[in-house]
This record gives sequence, structure tokens and C-alpha cells, in this order.
Amino acid sequence: MRAVLDRLRAQLAQDPQYFQQVYNFTFEFSRPPGQRSLALDMAQAFWGLLIPHGLEGRALAHVSAPDDDEDEDMEDEEGWKPEYLEWWFEFLNEKGGKGVSKDTWQMFLEFVRTIDARFEKYDTEAAWPSTLDDFVEYARGRLGVS
Repeated sequence: MRAVLDRLRAQLAQDPQYFQQVYNFTFEFSRPPGQRSLALDMAQAFWGLLIPHGLEGRALAHVSAPDDDEDEDMEDEEGWKPEYLEWWFEFLNEKGGKGVSKDTWQMFLEFVRTIDARFEKYDTEAAWPSTLDDFVEYARGRLGVS
């Protein structure tokens, strides 16, 4: 049993597809029957477990958004940093919401994978949940980026 758990833990940390499957399952598994959203404290607890694990093992390695500017190399672009998860929690607690929708849960994973470290390349015209739009403004403020 220990060997299987060690293997699954390693797979979760290193395999982006497996990580996404477990991540999406976590929302469905954790949501109370008949509810459409996950309580904020539950969402934060699961994010606190999953996101750092995926970052450490590279399952959440930064993926650059498609770049139309062919003269700039974006392969070494920095992405989500571990401390941003605490910012996310602070932002959500300040905002005062009670739950996290499935859309926000799923899009947050894509957001973590694709956002640049300074939140400068965030596309406000894309179909992100408004909570993520607001968080980008919050994070830019913390970074001193306009």
C-alpha cells in the first residue's frame, strides 16, 4: 500500500493530465450533495494541498500563452509563484464570498498554469471568471504593476 501511495503521489506531482483529473474530481467529490459550489474554506483547504504539490513536482509547470510576437522568446518565462496562493486566499477572504463555483475552480487551474509572474500578460478580454479578473488587479497592486 505504501509503494502504491508513493507512486500515486509522484504521479500527481509530475503528470499534468493526472493532476487535472484529480483536481477536477476533488471539486465533485468535495461538494455537498445538491450544492452547485464548494464552500470557500473547503476550496482553500484543497487548493492548499494540491497547488503546492503540483508546483513542486512540475505538474503545474508554466505554459506560456501563444505569443504573436515572433521576435521575443518566451520559453523561459516565469509563471505562478507559491506565495501567490496566499494572495489568492487573502483576496477571496477580503472579497467575502461564501463559495467557489465549478467554473472558477476549473479556470483557476488554467490560470495558475498560464499566468506570467507579474500578471502583465493577462487578457482581460478572455473568458475568465470575474473573480480572476479582480484577483489580477489585486495581485498587480501588490506587485506595483499597473
